[in-house]
Amino acid sequence: MITAETRQLSFEDIKPKRKIRYEQILDRLMTGSKTAKEIAVELFELNLIPSTERNYTAPRLTELEKMGFVETIDKKKCEYTGKKVAVYERTQKGFEAVNYQHIPRID
Repeated sequence: MITAETRQLSFEDIKPKRKIRYEQILDRLMTGSKTAKEIAVELFELNLIPSTERNYTAPRLTELEKMGFVETIDKKKCEYTGKKVAVYERTQKGFEAVNYQHIPRID
């Protein structure tokens, strides 16, 4: 029971941060398609995240893709890791979310 409670408290704590990260990612995709790592590097350079680690953006990109705000459009060799990675771009729904400042609640 205690672990379920602490998990729920942790989840409640990150919900506002998750929505902010969604907005930051969609904003970065305004200038064109990018990989999770490229977005992470940009957010780090803007002092919005503490490192260039792609794990700050990759899970949120997966969630945004499930919601229809971004889509995977290609694969390419990552300039940082040398591995094949997905390239994302905003969808029309993602464009509208940024312009109308509406990203659904996370419950």
